[in-house]
Amino acid sequence: MTILKIKRLANNRFVPEYKTEGAAGMDLCAAIDNPITLKPLERTLIPTGLKIELEHGYEAQIRPRSGLSIKHGITLINCVGTIDEDYRGEVCIPLVNLSNETYTIQPDERVAQMVIAKVEQAKIEVVTELTETIRGTGGFGSTGK
Repeated sequence: MTILKIKRLANNRFVPEYKTEGAAGMDLCAAIDNPITLKPLERTLIPTGLKIELEHGYEAQIRPRSGLSIKHGITLINCVGTIDEDYRGEVCIPLVNLSNETYTIQPDERVAQMVIAKVEQAKIEVVTELTETIRGTGGFGSTGK
């Protein structure tokens, strides 16, 4: 089991936690004192009031909360964000409102989830040819329905 070190900043009232035994992600809350309203297609950066330290070979993936996405159209600008093991700044959540209605983010509202994942850096090898495959250069939609 990996260790995740968390430093709480002054505006943080919640430490992330796994809500169930089988949960892959832990919720991150908005560390804001006043509500923030997002108009349709508007985006903002929401602070969590947390700094983290990951073990070597791990990343933190920031993912949307499915309930906010399906019910209100609130998701992450970059779909899934990566926090590298050597980042020590505050974890912030880049949210966007993809709905046609305004949405107000409340103080301490759960706005995203964080998943800790093992990563490996690849050794880069520049070549002149790649091996052939059945799929070849077939891109989006090339494997059928």
